[in-house]
Amino acid sequence: MNTATDLSANADAATFVPSEALVDRLESRQRRAALVQWIRKTHGWIGLWGAILGLIFGTAGVWLNHRAVLKLPMAQQRLNAQLALPDPAPASAKEMAAWLQAALGQNGPPNSMRIEPAKHVAWMEKDKHAPGLASEGDAPRLPVLMQPERWVFSFGGPDSIVQAEYWRDNRSVSITTTSNGFVATLANLHKGVGMPVAWILLVDTLAGSLIFLSISGVALWMLTHRRRRVGFIIFGTSVALTLGLIFMQL
Repeated sequence: MNTATDLSANADAATFVPSEALVDRLESRQRRAALVQWIRKTHGWIGLWGAILGLIFGTAGVWLNHRAVLKLPMAQQRLNAQLALPDPAPASAKEMAAWLQAALGQNGPPNSMRIEPAKHVAWMEKDKHAPGLASEGDAPRLPVLMQPERWVFSFGGPDSIVQAEYWRDNRSVSITTTSNGFVATLANLHKGVGMPVAWILLVDTLAGSLIFLSISGVALWMLTHRRRRVGFIIFGTSVALTLGLIFMQL
């Protein structure tokens, strides 16, 4: 009797065919589990990639955001000097940049080079009776002078910045050397001051990583938590608070 019953149960199990709805549900769960596993792994690897950069930018960001209250010592030392030009003087900004690189002992070309063309400017004379000024009671007529072309070059890195300023037809260049302490160097790293293009591109990868980590973090929460109402409330409150503080200052 028992043998017949077991054979009947085995026959029913062998002939059992799951419905299409059950198959779709199982496949959906498998795809969901695979997606969660992939997001977790990618989230972890990208977080590892940006760990040290995140530490640097996070520390510098806290100080920059509260620099008026924290008042950490910048430990900057500034030195001004005049550098005589050779004879003949460099004829173009590119020639001046190459000469300054050698004269200042810099390892590379300037990080930035700005050329301001000559222009007319109004000049206030110290003597009120100087030519070009109107009599008392009238609006002063400021004499218009021609300001020569100005070249500005910036060398160095985040720990030390050398700025050279040259007015066309002068016989010397003004040199300003700024040596930064640890806090100022950290802030310059955060702002990219004196850093090469490779650093800018590396920071761009950190920015992209933060975007992905934010999106993947929300996706992981959506896929692994059932109490979504609480999450939507927290997320909505964060979005509303952020946008509210932004638009209040616009």
